[in-house]
Amino acid sequence: MNWNGVFPAVTTKFFEDGSLDFDTFFRNLDAQLDAGVAGVILGGTLGESSVLEEEEKIELTRKTIDYLRGRVPVILNIAEGATAKAVHWARQAEELGAQALMLLPPMRYSSDHRETVAYFKAVAEATTLPIMIYNNPVDYKTYITLEMFDELQSCPTIQAVKESTRDVSNITRMKTRFGDRYKVLCGVDTLTMESVIMGADGLVAGLVCAFPAETVVLFDLVKAHRIKEAIALYQWFLPLLELDIHPKLVQYIKLAEQMTGIGTAHVRAPRLRLVGEEKERVERLIQHGLDTRPNLSSLKTLA
Repeated sequence: MNWNGVFPAVTTKFFEDGSLDFDTFFRNLDAQLDAGVAGVILGGTLGESSVLEEEEKIELTRKTIDYLRGRVPVILNIAEGATAKAVHWARQAEELGAQALMLLPPMRYSSDHRETVAYFKAVAEATTLPIMIYNNPVDYKTYITLEMFDELQSCPTIQAVKESTRDVSNITRMKTRFGDRYKVLCGVDTLTMESVIMGADGLVAGLVCAFPAETVVLFDLVKAHRIKEAIALYQWFLPLLELDIHPKLVQYIKLAEQMTGIGTAHVRAPRLRLVGEEKERVERLIQHGLDTRPNLSSLKTLA
């Protein structure tokens, strides 16, 4: 598994009645591929995994793998409360043909050090798929410490971490302590440039769902040390990227997908579509981004 590059945590597309909309989903995947993403992640928060039935998750995974035909890897996110359920999904993902997993600590119960390590090891031992640990104590309350990563070194399939602690210096801590043992991927859109400068190998992104080309070019520019051009692009992009760190990131990013022509704003309850002043405010922000959208042609060539 190559953990370098941009990995969109893709949204799940619905029709107005709540059924799965694969035509729109595939149109978005095409836009991601055209931009040069390194893989796609299914079943994350943006994917509204918590409101999908098990059969729908299986159908979504299978159809994504079939559609992509190996052009980029498909990574399935696992966010479960029970170890047995997480193990079940790890095995299911491997049977379906996924290429890797993204794995959160136990949901709803805040596990301690020993329990968290045991949970990760149980999943790692149940599959041969490469695993990216998702470290997001801000939203999910469990902080995966350096000492936990010490113990997880014995699991060869645990290869990467999605770094969402909001502390960009944690990238340096990981690199200093473990060298190249773990690939580190930025998991917070608003820390994209800072994280890549500090040595992040990849980016798990949200606004890439609506702005795939801009996201990949920004990542590539920073990797190429074209900092002046990257800063200019980042300054344009940051107001949009801040949509990713709001509790309604799903609704906000889906609205952006609709306005860029590669998605719809349909969500599943308990989420509701935006209305009133909130919708108008977010639309104005997105429209301003579209009205001032930079020309990427020269940047793509240079990056």
